Amino acid sequence: MTDTIRLGLIGDNIAKSQSPRLHRLAGAQNGRRTTYDPLVPAEMDKAFDAVFAHVAASGYRGVNVTYPYKERAAAKVVIDDPLVRAIGAVNTVVFDEGGPHGFNTDYSGFIAAYRRVRGDAAPGPVLMIGAGGVGKAVAFGLVALGLDEIRIVDRDLPKAEALAAALTAASPGLVTRTGTEAAVLATGAGGIINCTPVGMVGYDGTPLPRAALAGADWVFDAVYTPVDTQFLQDAAAEGLQVISGYELFFGQGVDAWAIFTGLPLDEARMRRELAEGKDVT
Repeated sequence: MTDTIRLGLIGDNIAKSQSPRLHRLAGAQNGRRTTYDPLVPAEMDKAFDAVFAHVAASGYRGVNVTYPYKERAAAKVVIDDPLVRAIGAVNTVVFDEGGPHGFNTDYSGFIAAYRRVRGDAAPGPVLMIGAGGVGKAVAFGLVALGLDEIRIVDRDLPKAEALAAALTAASPGLVTRTGTEAAVLATGAGGIINCTPVGMVGYDGTPLPRAALAGADWVFDAVYTPVDTQFLQDAAAEGLQVISGYELFFGQGVDAWAIFTGLPLDEARMRRELAEGKDVT
């Protein structure tokens, strides 16, 4: 391994991502210079496949992959974990012998985020809006947390139905419903989850009207830029327990660092330095 650890993030609309800072700080904890490049296909005037080929050939140790490329990335890597193969999306890629290898730290990061806020509480019936890359990882995380019923909403109904089928195959007995209108399936949901980009910088709004949150127990928003989305503000105003997308960001980043480097990380120090706005050049 060379002195500099070269990493990056492939995605659209990632200017506000805190992942570069997290990984630079992780490197600094270990006395290792770490670079983490934003890799936006449109800005590079390349298609995703060309960007992926570029980083694979340019000395990167690995890359994270975010919206909307996680499912496309899964088709370009070796996936050893059958669970990640079932998810069908990867957000972490390592360029190594016999690779590239793909991993999904959204899955592990969501489980950690949920447990940090809700402990051992069961999810209850869950409405999940968005069946894309992060939605797939979160849904399988919910299964690991004891999910017994999920309603999956996506504008692309066959996408929601395919995810429901994959979840049922992994968890026989799971009750699934699918649809294209979130408000229709919100009644009776204990947990409500946003796994769409709605609410992030550049995608203003909320995936569900505040009135439709009434009666739920908790919410999770995969968006973390901004941390305090309209969806979470509405949920807090309704008295719901809130799991921030920042927790998913932090958990997936910590797990990705371990996969990229195998080096240790002081998580409490990392949380503090991120909150303080610290960075290294």
